[in-house]
Amino acid sequence: QVQLVESGGGSVQAGGSLRLSCTASRYTYSTYCMGWFRQAPGKEREGVAHIVSDGRTSYADSVKGRFTISKDNAKNTLYLQMDSLKPEDTAMYYCAAKKLCFAGYNYWGQGTQVTVSS
Repeated sequence: QVQLVESGGGSVQAGGSLRLSCTASRYTYSTYCMGWFRQAPGKEREGVAHIVSDGRTSYADSVKGRFTISKDNAKNTLYLQMDSLKPEDTAMYYCAAKKLCFAGYNYWGQGTQVTVSS
């Protein structure tokens, strides 16, 4: 069983930055595929950014050029650097992991709230 714990959320004004972190209970990042998701009130959960075991990344169109996903295998930590934040980025952010990259995510954190004010 893998436990994921997010941190780094908070309130920020539009145009500001935040960095989210996600630590795992056991060593996962070198071999697992990881991702960040978000869910705003009344909306479906959406994938924000993903990183596979070899470091390749992908992003939702809405965050391209503003968000950066990265991982530090030595620290067993996943990051999401969020710059040029917009009010529409307000949501609960979750990190997720999966051992089989072609399958769905099967490990989830509890979430961290990000609120962007205009």
